[in-house]
Amino acid sequence: MTSLSELRVKLFADGADLAGIRVYAQDPLISGFTTNPTLMRKAGIDDYEAFAHAVLAEIRDRPVSFEVFSDEFDEMADQARLLASWGANVVVKIPITNTRREPSYELLRKLAAEGIRLNVTAIMTLDQVRAAAEAVASAPLAYISVFAGRIADTGRDPVPMMAEAVGILRSYGDLQLLWASPRELLNVFQADTVGCHVITATSDILKKLSSVGKNLDDFSLETVRMFYDDAARAGYSLRAALTHH
Repeated sequence: MTSLSELRVKLFADGADLAGIRVYAQDPLISGFTTNPTLMRKAGIDDYEAFAHAVLAEIRDRPVSFEVFSDEFDEMADQARLLASWGANVVVKIPITNTRREPSYELLRKLAAEGIRLNVTAIMTLDQVRAAAEAVASAPLAYISVFAGRIADTGRDPVPMMAEAVGILRSYGDLQLLWASPRELLNVFQADTVGCHVITATSDILKKLSSVGKNLDDFSLETVRMFYDDAARAGYSLRAALTHH
């Protein structure tokens, strides 16, 4: 596939840069937004609530995922309800376990029954996919977020696993499989091929969308020109060394 118009997978912009979010809010290719505490910290966000409200003021017509950050399930539940109250398009991210490796399935069932939109995050095994899907089956909207990029970082090919996860979710109707933490633009097309519903992407990957379908001979020439121009701008010279030879 070499055309973005043929993609069936939905693209969600992943990040915590408000200026970038404003830009992607105008992009019809972007179907939703996600962030997390790590991205927010890297972006210098020090007021979680102010940032969230600023994002929601920009994004009213597409889902936006915000994550709880407690390690205790009771407090996670309170945070989830508060986050959900900030907007009808808010999706609450709940980690698959807490830091003590205790699964969040009971919490997920409770929040799903309360009608909260959910994004189950940090999933990396098919057993987690199965258990999470069962727990959030009654939610009005739920994403099963598998960190395929981190799986790939361990030397494992995530594509077969993601394809199997698609099959698992077929029996759950409206649940959506989300390919998280992609490492390259190719992952967008891999996610599309296996039938993932959604893939998140940071601005580094989204910027590469303009290269989709590019003529490779032209791309080769652009690359050669880039090397040549950068060497010239840097003022590199081997003349003295060549003279001595």
